[in-house]
Amino acid sequence: MNQPLYQDSLDKENHTSFELSKSLILIMAIGAGASVANLYYNQPLLVDMAQTFQASPSRIGNVSMLTQAGYAIGMFFFIPLGDLRERRKLITHLLAAVILALLSVSFAPNLIFLEIACFALGLTTVVPQLIVPFAAQLAKPEKQGHVVGLVMSGLFFGILLARLVSGIIGHFLGWRMMYLIAAGIMFILMLLLRTFLPICEPQNPQFTYPQLMRSLGTLIIEQPILRKTSFMGGTLFGAFSLFWTTLVFYLKQPPYFYGSEIAGLFGLVGIFGASIAPLAGRISDNKSPRSVAGTGAGLALLSFVILGLLGQHLWSLILGVILLDLGIQSAQIANQTQIYSLLPNAKNRLNTVYMVTYFAGGALGSTMGVYLWTTRGWLGVCIGGISMVLLGLTAWLSRSKNFAAPANRD
Repeated sequence: MNQPLYQDSLDKENHTSFELSKSLILIMAIGAGASVANLYYNQPLLVDMAQTFQASPSRIGNVSMLTQAGYAIGMFFFIPLGDLRERRKLITHLLAAVILALLSVSFAPNLIFLEIACFALGLTTVVPQLIVPFAAQLAKPEKQGHVVGLVMSGLFFGILLARLVSGIIGHFLGWRMMYLIAAGIMFILMLLLRTFLPICEPQNPQFTYPQLMRSLGTLIIEQPILRKTSFMGGTLFGAFSLFWTTLVFYLKQPPYFYGSEIAGLFGLVGIFGASIAPLAGRISDNKSPRSVAGTGAGLALLSFVILGLLGQHLWSLILGVILLDLGIQSAQIANQTQIYSLLPNAKNRLNTVYMVTYFAGGALGSTMGVYLWTTRGWLGVCIGGISMVLLGLTAWLSRSKNFAAPANRD
């Protein structure tokens, strides 16, 4: 590996003297949550979108799939730039592009335009995955997991509240208004982050973008822990997306007959899972992140068993959502804590490999969810979720010295 490519993109003197304040952590958590919400507004609104364009469930499912596929592609091409460009400027420029994409979704005249606009929205909404490694870079090594957990809790709350807000706004004002409001939120966020994020110039601007991209392949080859955690993360998030993409269709059927506003309210059920993220980060700092990841996957597996066997009962549906969110988010924190400690000076590229795999799994899960719902019903959806979680556990069970050990803080 060409060692200079792993030199720190932050000025070392500034990094050692910089103090990551609680207020800045809060701002970064808000930024991650508000921006990632753009990816999830569509989930409670799919039925309403289908009615607008007279589309079948399988066709309207492309909206969710293309959004996540665009996100995976955007991360692949944009996130490595965090190791090469000044991050505050990069983040604000991307938010400007997000605003244009949100306006395009809001004014989409037909389904094809909507699908393209949703792909563009996913492609540009990569700001959360610049903010998380940025926070990890600014944190002291012994507090890295905790800081990542705090920022990720903001991201998780953004995901959950997105479903709640979009369900309510979609019910009363229509799905187009949701995206118009989101564009206004992103404009405010752009001003907020430009004002409060620190300026951290890259230390090695002489490296080219092609060199940076080629180093991604070297990372994958040389870092087995990165391969295993990425595979596990992708399959778990695939199961997560499979569930949330199909939940709105399930709730429309007997015995529930719920609309989009109630589907959105299920986002509140997962708040307990989001609130556990800082604790998962602390445990990952002090103990083996592998145990946290395995426990999280076990909870996700249990949730799908409950949802499949007892999903016709409201209490079990609520319990399943809590366990699923808790499990997926705990595993996510543990996996990210591990990868950020592998090569501290290549955090953005490590995050690129992990999160591209993560959301590629999400796109696959959304596609599988719609297919299984239309062909096998709710039980088929839950069996699909179980299968994806078990697939992820194969990576977790593949023990190695690196995968089993606590994150290296050297």
